[in-house]
Amino acid sequence: MDQTPIADLKFETALAELEAIVASMEGGQFELEASIAAYRRGMELMKHCQVQLANAESQIRIIENGELREVDRTTLEGE
Repeated sequence: MDQTPIADLKFETALAELEAIVASMEGGQFELEASIAAYRRGMELMKHCQVQLANAESQIRIIENGELREVDRTTLEGE
């Protein structure tokens, strides 16, 4: 398991590591102590991703003149 400081991770990297931890835990690939350590790291990664998403939402609000708008997913997927 990567032990890069979480604060240094970009959103995509943190999310990929979190997904890998979840998959490993679901597959029963860790012993008890390793599971506890992986759970702790996963929780920190999740918090890190949530903060980054909240920051991105704030930036979008600024771009949209303070008004949060719904995103049309079909438009985004078509691009």
